Amino acid sequence: MALNLEDKKALVAEVAEIAAKAQSVVAAEYRGLSVGQMTDLRAKARKSGVYVRVVKNTLARKALAGTSFEAVGPKLKGPLVLAFSKDDPGAAARVVKDFAKTNEKLVATLVSLGGQVLPAGDLERVASLPTREQALSMLLGVMKAPIQKFVSTLAAAPSKLVRTVAAVRDLKQAANG
Repeated sequence: MALNLEDKKALVAEVAEIAAKAQSVVAAEYRGLSVGQMTDLRAKARKSGVYVRVVKNTLARKALAGTSFEAVGPKLKGPLVLAFSKDDPGAAARVVKDFAKTNEKLVATLVSLGGQVLPAGDLERVASLPTREQALSMLLGVMKAPIQKFVSTLAAAPSKLVRTVAAVRDLKQAANG
């Protein structure tokens, strides 16, 4: 279905608004996927907080202009679906990677994270980025480690004294008994 000028402007504005807030974007070629498969991809993306949109490349270039993903524009070629991660930088890469495992016709062409355009081979690396909860738990573990070590060091001296006294008591009881 052809879009009129007003629809195109609205689409560019919508994608530009999402791109301005997004953490990362993945472009994937979807040639050969059925409508049902694309619907399934969109449903999985929605659950993960990922915005997925099929946009003509010229409109996508206009929408990405002025955002941190502007460098992606010249590399858009062929029929592409754009997946934007809103909160979690690795979410879009995980969605595309997981969906591509069962649908070989979805092929990632590029990944952009933090203003850098990465080749499709880096999709695995971006997908392995920890989620917010995982990153917070890792940070908490790193922050807790020195305190935990300090407390165990402080507790070591009294516990060693108690073990020594118990060993002496056992030795005296064995000598008397």
